[in-house]
Amino acid sequence: MQIISNPVSGERIEFLRTSADTDGALLEFELELAPDGQVPGAHVHPEQEERFEVLEGRMRFRRGLRTIVAEAGDSVVVPAGRMHKFSNGGDAPARVRVEVVPALDMEELLRTTTELAHEGNVLSSGMPKPLHLALFVKRFRREVRAPFPPAWIVAGLLAPLAALARRLGYAERYLPRRPALA
Repeated sequence: MQIISNPVSGERIEFLRTSADTDGALLEFELELAPDGQVPGAHVHPEQEERFEVLEGRMRFRRGLRTIVAEAGDSVVVPAGRMHKFSNGGDAPARVRVEVVPALDMEELLRTTTELAHEGNVLSSGMPKPLHLALFVKRFRREVRAPFPPAWIVAGLLAPLAALARRLGYAERYLPRRPALA
C-alpha cells in the first residue's frame, strides 16, 4: 500500500494500481479530501481521461463551464483536454476512487506536488512556487497544463524562471525517475 498526504491541498492518496502495475494503461487511486480540500486550480490533462467515483461525502467539480455536485455513488468523467477542477463540496471528508487513463507519469506528478508541499515549496493555493513551477510545467507537460493561455505562451513566459531554477540546482528533482509509459 502506497499512501501520500498533501498538507496544503488536504489530499490523502492511496495508490491502488500504478502505471507499473498496468503497463501504463491506467493509474487508480483512492483520494480522501479534507472538508476544505481542493486541487490548486483549474487545469487540463492534454492526453488523459480522468474518472471520479464518489465513495463517501460530496464533491464539487467544475468541468468546462458546468458545475457538478456529486454524492456517494455518482461518477464524473473528465475527457482529455477538458478544463476542470474539484473540491470537497461538504462539511466532512470525501472519498473518491480516481482512474487516470493512460497513466503516463501522473503518479510521479502527485508525488512531486506532495513533496513540494511538505518542503514549503508551494503557495497557499498549493501551486508550486514560481521557480519550481517553471520546471514542473515542462516536466509534466503531457500530464497537466493550465487551461489558458496556450501552453507555448506559458512555456515562453516561464523560460527565464526555468533557467534560473536550473542554475540554482532545482532541476534534478524534475528529471524523469523512470520512463513514462504511454
